[in-house]
Amino acid sequence: MTRAHLDKLLTVLLAGVLAGLVLAAAALPAALVFGVGFSALAAPYSELPNNLRTPPTAQRSNLYASDGTTLITSFYQEDRVDVPLAEVAPVMRQAIIAAEDVRFHEHSGVDLRGVARAFTNNQSGGSRQGASTLTMQYVRNVLSNDPRLTERQRRAATEVSTTRKVQEMRYALALERELSKDEILARYLNIAYFGAGAYGVAAASKRYFSKSPAKLTLAEAALLAGLVRSPHTDDPINGDADAALQRRAYVLDQMVESGQLPAAQAAGAKAQPLALRTSETPNDCTAVPEAHKDWGFFCDWFTRWWNSQEAFGSTVDERQLALRRGGYSIVASLDPAVQRAATEQVRRIYPADDPHAMPTAVVQPGTGRVLAMAVNRNYSVEANPRGSKNHPNTVNQLVAGGGSIQGYQAGSTFKLFTMLAALESGLPLDTAYDAPERILTGYPASGPASCDGYWCPRNANSSVDGRHTMWSAFGLSVNTYFAWLIERVGADRVVEMAERLGIVFRAEDDARLARHGAREWGPFTLGVSATTPLDLANAYATVAAEGTWCAPLPVVSVTDAAGRPVAAAQPDCRQVVDRDVARAAVDAARCPVGDRSMYRGCEGGTAESLRAKLGRPLAGKTGSSEGYGTETVVAVTPQLAVAAIATNPDDPRDPVGRTVQARMVGAVAELMSFALRDQPVRDFVPPSEMTAHEITGGRTGE
Repeated sequence: MTRAHLDKLLTVLLAGVLAGLVLAAAALPAALVFGVGFSALAAPYSELPNNLRTPPTAQRSNLYASDGTTLITSFYQEDRVDVPLAEVAPVMRQAIIAAEDVRFHEHSGVDLRGVARAFTNNQSGGSRQGASTLTMQYVRNVLSNDPRLTERQRRAATEVSTTRKVQEMRYALALERELSKDEILARYLNIAYFGAGAYGVAAASKRYFSKSPAKLTLAEAALLAGLVRSPHTDDPINGDADAALQRRAYVLDQMVESGQLPAAQAAGAKAQPLALRTSETPNDCTAVPEAHKDWGFFCDWFTRWWNSQEAFGSTVDERQLALRRGGYSIVASLDPAVQRAATEQVRRIYPADDPHAMPTAVVQPGTGRVLAMAVNRNYSVEANPRGSKNHPNTVNQLVAGGGSIQGYQAGSTFKLFTMLAALESGLPLDTAYDAPERILTGYPASGPASCDGYWCPRNANSSVDGRHTMWSAFGLSVNTYFAWLIERVGADRVVEMAERLGIVFRAEDDARLARHGAREWGPFTLGVSATTPLDLANAYATVAAEGTWCAPLPVVSVTDAAGRPVAAAQPDCRQVVDRDVARAAVDAARCPVGDRSMYRGCEGGTAESLRAKLGRPLAGKTGSSEGYGTETVVAVTPQLAVAAIATNPDDPRDPVGRTVQARMVGAVAELMSFALRDQPVRDFVPPSEMTAHEITGGRTGE
């Protein structure tokens, strides 16, 4: 018999099977039905669509904390995660076969008895019956659930037509030739929809019973198996619980009839009440655990990072689709203990309902991995009390910036970039200048710091006026020294140094000045540009890592659904500053926080208690913006960098005041003490004598 004759025969047989289709047909003798060589219809396995040979089932991606087990949240369009058949309870395997294809182990993909029975029943006017085997259902699920399909292609894959039914049969026969029954059953269980948003048996077991599929009881397995036929209406959570119980009884009866279960055991399972223990898989950053709403800011930044990685797609849409359907297992850099400590310290400064905030970032030098992102806010879309704009609830990225958050002025912490540019140009740490109370520069300016149209900054305290080196000027934060130094080095070189260390100009005016007016941007040295705690912590981490800049990284590892590691999870680092230059900058940065330079150059600092409280080698800087609108504290060891900025994110005209800085110093010290509790004490490498004391030519990287 030719292929054409067989297809014609199938068309006639399927007339009684397909609901809603009317085809002219006459009843065929049973002998003819069972005598047809159906195996001749099978498509060659090599010609099957790729998605049938390697099914790309949509699976949720899970984001874990750095311990690899604490779930931060999940991302999915369909709540699904594949499991091997060995991790599915035997009663679940038996129940799904009893419910959907009792002759599963006897046919070769197409059940001729079922086709004939459905045809005869439907021709005689009985209730409509189908003849889809479990393998055919699997084919239909794969073809309609391919995450790469457009909506139009998805509708075509599920249309009620003879052509589609014949195709299903041909593909099912081909699959049965190539795959074992267990392989087909496992694939089916992982793709079937069980209602209530649960795709696959693992998600269904968790959704309805808060357990793994390996631990399902007989009654639970029978209930789940019964849902596959009508998951949208029989779902006992959102649909008809009585219908679900009726289907459970049907499945148990089928298990008895097929010899898989004693009648008494089935009766016992039927008598059990509907004992649901529901749970929902969190989805997206607003679904982080209720007790950890502070994790949402890190999660939000993680998604921004993911959307920038070409490894996950060529466009942002493709990357989001990969995250929500790709089944990735992601171990984040977020350390729950450090995050908790950071949040506690931040909220001791300001409670969640205070309009002032203290966004804080903790970064690991040498890797760029972000261990914590804390702020006294709840990451939530819930409404705020009347009169409160973004507190206590917000989803604005207060720590890393982006969207409407351009950043905050960090004051004298930016003097680091001037010092680095000067050191790189050949000026040593002992470069001396008699810094007066006020200095007139050649940079054009307007406003309070302008003298006849030129920038003329003054020192914050007259007690620091006098002769200084980089050590003492950085330690005591002498404004006029750094105004002189940036003029000598060139503001454009200082701006370029800041960018090299990862400072991003998110504010439109800052970006314009950086691109087109950097040569005239003298006030840049005093931190007039907006920045974020994350950028600032990472810049100081670069210096602590001896000039090695690493892109801020939110992950430790990323593996795809097949368990393969993704290279994007590895640190992206490069040497951006000469090692000796970075060592020299660190040596001067020990002065502000009460540490001692290798060359005994310190003469005091603005946060001298930090070193004593931490009890280990330390560098850092404080900063105040004009009128104490913001206060900033940065501290760094060879293993850890912390940056905290006190501000009103909604109203920069609302100053935090100078007194908060001392409390911030204490909070940063407590946080670092906790985060470094198990870390060995490490000292910084001293700079060369030449960098400290001799004026030399420009240097290049080692």
